Amino acid sequence: MRSEKGFTLIELLIVVAIIGIIAAIAVPNLMNAVDKGKQTKSMADMKAIAGAIEVYAVDNNTYPRVTNFSSLAPFIQPIYIRVAPTGDGWNHGWVFTGDTTAGLDYTLTSLGKDGIASVVSGGQTHDFDCDIVYANGQFFQWPTGTQT
Repeated sequence: MRSEKGFTLIELLIVVAIIGIIAAIAVPNLMNAVDKGKQTKSMADMKAIAGAIEVYAVDNNTYPRVTNFSSLAPFIQPIYIRVAPTGDGWNHGWVFTGDTTAGLDYTLTSLGKDGIASVVSGGQTHDFDCDIVYANGQFFQWPTGTQT
């Protein structure tokens, strides 16, 4: 009769296998949730920047007449936004284009997870790599539903 107490090798292997299966299921869901959070942060920051641009336009009867984000920042901060976020949730810089002649429109873009400009078709997207586009006070292209 054995009086030693402890786990057998088989029991330990079963526990490790169960933990592995749980991890294999949980990790992709966790990564999806992290990317969804970055996407949501990007959209919130875009709304904040656009809000500052819109208030600037109300005060000046024109949108800032600049072609990139680094030129835009001095026009809107610190008066209209304390500190404008310099990049999206994935730390890619914003892509800003504006009308330099009449100051009638602007577009603020997040290049998404991959940081590469993609085809902008407008409407809803279903991929973290798709660009998020905010133009003239509203989202032109935005994420919705389950992302891949």
